Amino acid sequence: MIEAQNFETRDAGFGWMINHMPTILWHRRYYAIAVFAAFLIVSAVAAYTLPTLYRSTATLLIESQDLPQDVAQSPGTGAIEQRIAKIRQKVLSRGDLIALIEQYDLYPSERRSKPLSEVIDEMRKATSVGAVQGDIGQNPNSQQSNVIALNMSFDYPDPIKAQEVLQSFAQSFLRMDSDVVEDQASLTVRFLQDQAQKLQSQIEQIESEVTALKSRNGAALVGGTGLAMIDTGSYSAQIVDLENQNRQLVLQSQKPARDEAIAAAAADLAAKQAQYADTHPDVVAAREKLRALRAAAPPPDTSESSAIQQQISANNQAIGTLRAQRDAAIANANARLAGQAQGPAILEQASQLEDRANGLRAQYKSVADDLMKAQNSARMAGEQRAERLSLVEPADLPDHPHWPNRPLLIGGGALAGLVLGLLVALVVELLKRPLRSPVQIDGLGFPVVGIVPIIDRGTKRRWWQIFRRREPELA
Repeated sequence: MIEAQNFETRDAGFGWMINHMPTILWHRRYYAIAVFAAFLIVSAVAAYTLPTLYRSTATLLIESQDLPQDVAQSPGTGAIEQRIAKIRQKVLSRGDLIALIEQYDLYPSERRSKPLSEVIDEMRKATSVGAVQGDIGQNPNSQQSNVIALNMSFDYPDPIKAQEVLQSFAQSFLRMDSDVVEDQASLTVRFLQDQAQKLQSQIEQIESEVTALKSRNGAALVGGTGLAMIDTGSYSAQIVDLENQNRQLVLQSQKPARDEAIAAAAADLAAKQAQYADTHPDVVAAREKLRALRAAAPPPDTSESSAIQQQISANNQAIGTLRAQRDAAIANANARLAGQAQGPAILEQASQLEDRANGLRAQYKSVADDLMKAQNSARMAGEQRAERLSLVEPADLPDHPHWPNRPLLIGGGALAGLVLGLLVALVVELLKRPLRSPVQIDGLGFPVVGIVPIIDRGTKRRWWQIFRRREPELA
């Protein structure tokens, strides 16, 4: 007779394990108990030997600006998430963390055994900044951010230092956010002021160019497209009248006793003086001829001749003045004709300058509106009325450790030990492969003659053997 639990084979199948699972687990209970106990002990030791960490938490609320957007634009630098991310990088920078470590004497043992860079990385891992999303009444298609608050935390073995460090982080967040908003608002105002001044100077320059163009070409712009009329008849009539007067005066100055040749020479000289300058060769020749004839004739009456000569000289000056005025009128008329020919081009140039000026005026109006809103935003930022962070829950003093969670750690270790112990028991069962069912013997090709149960011989069983199950013996 062979007991079933002592007979081993490797040729039976695995279907019998499902029906005999309770028996298998009971026979292999010591393996499961050993693994379970080991994991339980290890988890308990770890729960009470791991370094204790206390977590201090704080909450920063993101408050919107007090004035509507159409009155004053938000001076924030883009999305609130980007602004918070930039501030987080500044707060957790190497220099600021080193200052906090030295100020509060953090991580003394780590600083003695590790490089400072590893200590800073450990402090960064212990710091957490998370956004709180608002989902009540939020339009999913809206482009506006739905971040409403920030949750901050810091883990450290000393609860008091954890609170102090987190409070320093929160104050740095508030200060940097306020500085960023004010600097952005001031920068926006300065930029728009520079743009407004440049546009205004360009407008003034174009207006001065238009004014100069109109002043230079006023006659062409006022005269229109009509032809300029040249009226020189009045000047010619006055000149002819003065020349006739000179001839009569010359005739009056000639006495009957004088030679007619002298009168003719004087008339010829007067005509040439009225037509040419005194240095002209014809005038010089006529004067010499008249002088020669007078030298040969008897002397005339000097007083009357002097008055006639003065009148002739005055008439000659008037003739010269009239001729100069006639030439000026002709030149002015010619200039007006040339201006009228250039009038369309000048008007087109003036129109282009006016269009440029109107475009710059429209830009100046838009910049002026933006400047007014930016000034309102800068005022709101200075008065702490723009979009900003506010401390709603200051850093708390933790009263119980955050890590390790001893009940959770011990329970997890016990559960892992239980599962692994059961797996170990099944593995041992599969390795030994005892005969527990007639089906296994049939699978080996041997007929089952009969089943002989194990007979209890009346031995006294102790209390821990009450639940022990005896396997039947197989023949």
